[in-house]
Amino acid sequence: MNFAMKITQSILCCCLPLILPYTSLWAQDNQNELSDGVRETAVLGSDIVTLRNNRTSQPNILWITVEDMSPTLGCYDDQFAHTPNLDALAKQSIVYTNAFAVSPVCSPSRSTLITGMYNATMGTHQMRSENRLPAGVRGFPTRLRNAGYYATNNVKTDYNCSDAARLIEESWDASSATAHWRNRPPKKPFLAVFNDMTTHQSRTMVWPYATFQHHIQSQLSVQQISNPADVPLPAYYPDTPAIRRTVARYYDCVTVMDRNVGKLIEQLESDGLADNTIVFFYSDHGSGLPRHKRLLFDSGMRVALMVRFPEKLRHLAPAAPGTTIDRPVSFVDFAPTLLNLCGQEIPDYMQRLQQGHRSS
Repeated sequence: MNFAMKITQSILCCCLPLILPYTSLWAQDNQNELSDGVRETAVLGSDIVTLRNNRTSQPNILWITVEDMSPTLGCYDDQFAHTPNLDALAKQSIVYTNAFAVSPVCSPSRSTLITGMYNATMGTHQMRSENRLPAGVRGFPTRLRNAGYYATNNVKTDYNCSDAARLIEESWDASSATAHWRNRPPKKPFLAVFNDMTTHQSRTMVWPYATFQHHIQSQLSVQQISNPADVPLPAYYPDTPAIRRTVARYYDCVTVMDRNVGKLIEQLESDGLADNTIVFFYSDHGSGLPRHKRLLFDSGMRVALMVRFPEKLRHLAPAAPGTTIDRPVSFVDFAPTLLNLCGQEIPDYMQRLQQGHRSS
């Protein structure tokens, strides 16, 4: 391959993920007058299920998001990771092995998660964008609240647009560090989002080491603290003491995060709600290590994703517990899929990775 062809290939690889989402926008007459029509199908991993007979379903949703983490979990074949809680959850869940963020950094991705639209369509793909959203675009939890759900967010928003305050106000009954399904009125179904910061780049790389030891390593036993000499290194990292210490620090954060997830699952079970709650677990993009966060490679875009359906709701699931699905999944699929699972109609402005569907 000559030099010109290599340059062209590089440009296409880097730019196509940003260009392709605009095709959905061009197909509409006016960006600022998007239709508020509805669809009755949604997708997660191209496994679309029509739920016309499920309009009375109101399952609870527990949505656990972690920060800056690649699929470095035991259930994703990482032999070094110590993640017993998530490994147990994976055995009860559908595990997606090709789940991708829409951007390798949090705020642009979160603009997609809250709206169900590609960030490039909305002009929110630039970090710290102040663009206005197209008219009619609302936070997807608004539709759940209108259907009687109690919607909480604990606590990160960071929606990367000038409409962020409006999105927060209309989407959440509570958005704070104390927001919890336990605060809902009696018998209300809930959407509860918990955002765990333990694996964020600030913890894995930025904090002074003494601060990291105080807040993270202090929660681990001596046996659980990662030995830098033993950590696995990607082939693109130099094998140096500094790199090994950094990667070990990252794995310690993953271990504490796993413990936090286990506590949330325990709360759900102790409240007697696990049998009517669909649990989502995913990361907002790849790890905060070099060549991961902010770079448009698999290491920056590929994330862990698992979804657990309790037995009484398994008729809504695309596969049996413990199944691994390798079809591509994108953050743009999340909002329409969740609305569909809750028996709600999907606005036409929402986009999807793939547009085909099958009936249940």
